[in-house]
Amino acid sequence: MDLTQGTTQEKINRSKKTMMWFAMISMAMVFAGLTSAYVVSKSRKDWATDLEFPQAFVISILVILLSSATFHFVKKAIDQNNRGLATGLLLATLGLGALFVNLQFQGFNDIINQGYHFTGPTSNIVSTFMFIIVVTHLAHIVGGLLVLLVVIYNHFKQKYKKGQTLGLELGAMYWHFVDFLWVYLFLFLYFVK
Repeated sequence: MDLTQGTTQEKINRSKKTMMWFAMISMAMVFAGLTSAYVVSKSRKDWATDLEFPQAFVISILVILLSSATFHFVKKAIDQNNRGLATGLLLATLGLGALFVNLQFQGFNDIINQGYHFTGPTSNIVSTFMFIIVVTHLAHIVGGLLVLLVVIYNHFKQKYKKGQTLGLELGAMYWHFVDFLWVYLFLFLYFVK
């Protein structure tokens, strides 16, 4: 498909999606740098191997994947003119996103209860990296929740209809990105010890 073809609106929509891809690639590079630094730091003498992976992080992966599924089906509901289902799915996604944030804080509490902190005499490089990586991801999730609130607001204003879902699609792209980013980070932190 020739990207220069189509109506002005189609060109604008393609350019907005391209900008979202550039933003997601930039964010992925941040996490690639953090996880690379984590791997390089594994050779340090103060690397702690007895830190237990928080159970809340394990549960959070299921929650975030479920939230991706609920957000995915919103567009299908809109395309079928099923506004009630779309509303329920959007609110479920928001609730699951909030639960994910809560589980992240529970995971931090688990780490602290093991005697590890972000800084200070009871910190070590593993717990510091874990806090930095998870908090950085959490900041992106909070951004995703704000985007989701805008999508919900626009949904209630009935701005989305079949063929007019660009804002919803951009929001879903970002949400799926941060969800699958957590899958990567979870697997990385769980298996690279």
